[in-house]
Order: sequence, then C-alpha cells, then structure tokens
Amino acid sequence: MRKIHKVCVVGAGLMGKQIALNAALHGYLVMLNDSLPEAVGKAETWADEYLKGRVAKGKLTEEAAAQAKKNLFFTIDLEMAARDADLVIEAIIEEQSAKEALFRKLNELAPKDAILATNSSFMVSSLFAGCVDDPARLANLHYFNPALVMKLNEVVQGPHTSKETVDALMDFARNTGKDPVWVRREIDGFIANRIVRAVKNEACYLLEEGIATAQEIDTAVEKGLNYPMGPFRLMDLTGIDLSYLASKRVQDETGVKQPGFEAIKAKYEAGEWGRKTGKGWYDYTDQK
Repeated sequence: MRKIHKVCVVGAGLMGKQIALNAALHGYLVMLNDSLPEAVGKAETWADEYLKGRVAKGKLTEEAAAQAKKNLFFTIDLEMAARDADLVIEAIIEEQSAKEALFRKLNELAPKDAILATNSSFMVSSLFAGCVDDPARLANLHYFNPALVMKLNEVVQGPHTSKETVDALMDFARNTGKDPVWVRREIDGFIANRIVRAVKNEACYLLEEGIATAQEIDTAVEKGLNYPMGPFRLMDLTGIDLSYLASKRVQDETGVKQPGFEAIKAKYEAGEWGRKTGKGWYDYTDQK
C-alpha cells in the first residue's frame, strides 16, 4: 500500500469541499471532483472566500492560504481526479445505489493499491466490498460537520478491511489535524452518532408527548447539561433530511418507528431540512 500524498475527494457538497480543503491546508495535494460543474464552481468560490476570511481574521497567514490554494484542484473529470490518488474519499449523496456505482468506477480508475474510503455516517463499507477487486483497502473514514472544525474522525474497520488500511487512515487523520478513533467492527451509527441518537430519541419522545417544545428541550440540554448544542439545533446543523433517511432506514429494516418520526418526516417533505434550506426546527432565513 502506497504512502498517502495525493488525495481525491468525490463530491463537492457541504462535507466534500471541507474535507478537501482540510487536507490541502495540511500539505496534501487534493483533487476535488463532482459530476456537476455548478457544484465544482461553487466549491472553488467557497474555498477562495474561506481562505481570504481566515487571513482577514488573523487565523491563517497569507503564505499558508496561498499554499493551500496551490494544493487544491477542482475538476468534473473523475478519471483525472482518481488516476494518481493514494486515497479516495467518497462524500456523495447518501444513496446506496449511487455509492455502489461510484465504487465500481473507482475500482477501474484509481490505482490498485489506493485506499478507498466512504465518509458515510451510516452506510458501512462492507456494503460496497463487492464493488472493488481488493476490499482490504476499503473502509469508512467518517468526518463530522463542519469538517474543517470538528476534530473527530471515526475509522471503521469492516470484516474485509486490512489493519494496514486502518493504520494508514489513522495516520492520515492525525496528519490533517484530527483526533481519530478506531471503530474495531462495523456497527450501525458507529460511536458518536449512536450516543447522539439516544439523546435525540429521548428529546423527540419529550416533544411528541407534549412535555416541552423543541426550543425548550434544547435550552434544557444546553444550559443544564452544558452541551454546546441541543438535539434539535444539532439536527438543523447536520440536516433534517439525513435524520429522516436514517430513521426511515431503521423503520424499513426493523419495523420500529423511532420517536418523533412523523414530525421529522413532515419537515423532510416540506423541504425544511435545517440550515441548508433556511428553516428546520429554527428559522435561519434572516441569516441568508
């Protein structure tokens, strides 16, 4: 397995663009790819504005910002993005069929000894093991939103994943300023999200039972337990669409409807997905 110098990030959305810039800021050569030209253009504009903002605030030197820009490339050509990569990080839409198709392409386009990682927070890499010739180099490398700020990476080892792959991803995470944890076997939700889910389910139960409003529950958690963000505010940040899809998957697989499912479904169907759409449990339209 090759040493990681060049990184390809596939998916230029909220998470992908941050993962790519984070690696570029730490000295890696990064190709950020998306099939949509508009997404690539928006990501490039965002990266430029982000770096300028950090320099203006004194958080980053002009030299460091200039070097990060030199390290980061943008393209709609997946073949060009993946062909020399030592590590490919998938950060596309959370749909299994789309990810399967991508990993089949990466199996053909990326070097045969490149590590292939999915950033998915709930789809384990064993779902895609059959899409690649050598699944030993496949694992989850899970970032938390906002990926430029949050220090945690979860490196999830599937039954197919080699310890060499785990070690390489742990080293990469540390080299990009993260504090990684090794999740030694696949489990739904990994570590952090399982704990968050337990808190969210209890919060949704309290809401569903009319005990308190979402805002009051957040206040109780933030002021009483010293959480930086209550469960409903956190759902708005990470995306109510993701909360709904995760809850729906649990219902489809187990027949169990989690607390708050109908309320979350209503917001999903109304397009109220949180900060990304301007409204969720809170209204962010004045922040647009």
